[in-house]
Amino acid sequence: MHKQLNSFTVLMLMLGIFHSAVIHAQSTTSIHIIHPLDVAQVKINDKFWSPKSAVWNKTTVYDVFNKLEGKYEPDRKDLIDEKVKWGRTRNAFLNFDRVAQGKRNINLHDGPPWYDGLVYETIRGAAGILITHPDPKLERKIDAYIDRIAAAQTVDPDGYINTYTTLMSPDRRWGTNGGDDKWQHDIYNAGMLVDAAVHYYEATKKTKLLTVAVGMSNYMTSEMGKAPKKNRIPGHGGPEEAMVKLYWLFKNNPSLKKKITAPVNERDYYGLAKFWIEQRGNYGSGDYARQVDSSYNQDHMPVLEQTTIEGHAVRATLLANGITAVALESHDARYLQTAENYWNNMIGKRMFITGGEGALANGERFGEDYYLPESAYLETCAAIGAGFFSERMNELKADGKYTDELERVLYNNMLSGVSLQGNHYFYENPLVAADHRRWNWHDCPCCPPMFLKMVSLLPGYIYATDDTAVYVNLFVGSEASLTLGKANKVRITQQTAYPWKGKSLITINPAISASFPVYVRIPGWAQGKENPFDLYHSGVQQETKLSVNGKPVDVLTVNGYMMISRKWAKGDRIELNLPIAPRLVYPNNAVATIHGKVAIAAGPVVYALEGNDNTDIQSISFDPSAALSMSWQPSLLGGINTITAKATGAGNKPVSLTAIPFYAIGNRNPSPYQVWLPLK
Repeated sequence: MHKQLNSFTVLMLMLGIFHSAVIHAQSTTSIHIIHPLDVAQVKINDKFWSPKSAVWNKTTVYDVFNKLEGKYEPDRKDLIDEKVKWGRTRNAFLNFDRVAQGKRNINLHDGPPWYDGLVYETIRGAAGILITHPDPKLERKIDAYIDRIAAAQTVDPDGYINTYTTLMSPDRRWGTNGGDDKWQHDIYNAGMLVDAAVHYYEATKKTKLLTVAVGMSNYMTSEMGKAPKKNRIPGHGGPEEAMVKLYWLFKNNPSLKKKITAPVNERDYYGLAKFWIEQRGNYGSGDYARQVDSSYNQDHMPVLEQTTIEGHAVRATLLANGITAVALESHDARYLQTAENYWNNMIGKRMFITGGEGALANGERFGEDYYLPESAYLETCAAIGAGFFSERMNELKADGKYTDELERVLYNNMLSGVSLQGNHYFYENPLVAADHRRWNWHDCPCCPPMFLKMVSLLPGYIYATDDTAVYVNLFVGSEASLTLGKANKVRITQQTAYPWKGKSLITINPAISASFPVYVRIPGWAQGKENPFDLYHSGVQQETKLSVNGKPVDVLTVNGYMMISRKWAKGDRIELNLPIAPRLVYPNNAVATIHGKVAIAAGPVVYALEGNDNTDIQSISFDPSAALSMSWQPSLLGGINTITAKATGAGNKPVSLTAIPFYAIGNRNPSPYQVWLPLK
């Protein structure tokens, strides 16, 4: 059974168990760095994720690339009007071709300024897919895109590439001379180029795109920095982490520099990432001054003094990833504290039950603390950015609460962003709507590439190691190979029907019998802790159970993990049983917008009522004492658990309600839906 430990016992266990925790000399914030496995080390064979991944690998990645090429039928008025005006649909790759032809300042650009970035982000997502599911056709397609990208860079003697600025306002690079990088996305696009290049190299070992990225990075390091260089920062967060990744790539593979035709100084890339972070809120003076900015761009005050996460939710969460990446590298107390401040505020006071972020449509931004309206904006990209941030924090601190929130995103707000067929999408994911329709393509189709970026990395998120121990973070049917220390090779397999059932069977197969700890995450919701800061609360009626080779073991958790330390032999088995039974989730009393309401969840999955299964859902009220019944529906929405209960409808008449997973809404006839139910 599960036991809660008193604070003294927890402290003693932490000191003993987390033997390899690293504490920076100038910091009071402890860190314990763990490393997610490389995607190539893990093979997923899972009843929930594998069928979905097949759709994304065969349909979604091609769908996004094809639509970036202009191969789509507009189903939104703005794009319909654009096609009528132009006589064609927009094509992101025509922008690269125009630049390669030497065109400048022609007042013609297909798509928004960040269309280059969406191309790069899709390449990054596709790179992860190529690692786990080699696809020569897809690789050839990407290589042809890279040829066009490289051709566009070749015409510029500086190695600069951003098609919007070149074609529309070439004298305003980085938003100078009256420009605005928050709109132009020069630096953001460059960051996404770097990110794509690093991932594509890791997937294929091809260096053409990496050479383009190095050329652009060298130009940026020559242009931006302390005076007399330019005082410029990204108008959109994200490039900070990308530059740290480029630094890591060459730091860990110094011989790779010889394969790049441009000079490589990885310390410059790392230094630029830190400059971009630390220069926010520091505007300079005289010739070195830049315009005072706002919280929209997290530029209202020095980042390392910020205690809350503010502004545009995607920009903020991607900046947070960069801050955490620098903390992983530097162990700098300022970065550690800022990352923790951001995460605690986001999860403890501003996160929606589905893992969504961004309460306000105006500015696509975070609201005030505890402002969590049902009709909130909740952009798919923002939830995914928050998921990336939570995963990075888990790397930094080896605490299961961070993976709890990654998992919340994965099974809810992320999945809702893409249709079950893999070719229609949601930009916003409000928790209540009357007529919320998925789109074929969007004027700002940023969410499908972000989706591909996250799901392509999913295999690597399942397990982690700190070289002396194994961490089981996610419950996904899979097989992984890793090495502890220098020579102890271990193979791990996992069989599970999660999230529909709570049983997971984890088999440990060391090449040679050896002693080492295995940490198994026990989700907070399974321990009666729906949210680490009690933003939401719930109760579970069943206990978590765990056994090793058939022998029950008391579940004693520290930092969200159950540690099992023993001498492992081939075939040793850990059986974990989590309580997946339906539960009611209540908001904190400080959340006025949903006071007096309740939501339904089971395991990591949040449920919603949809009009396809219910009558007049706006009139339904729910008695919390009503029994909740869960049943498997193999032919409904790709196979789901539904939850049914008795409730009260219009005129105080008894009705039956049927709830489906939130991620599955919008896949049948357009219909009203809602997550939060008024209490009777």
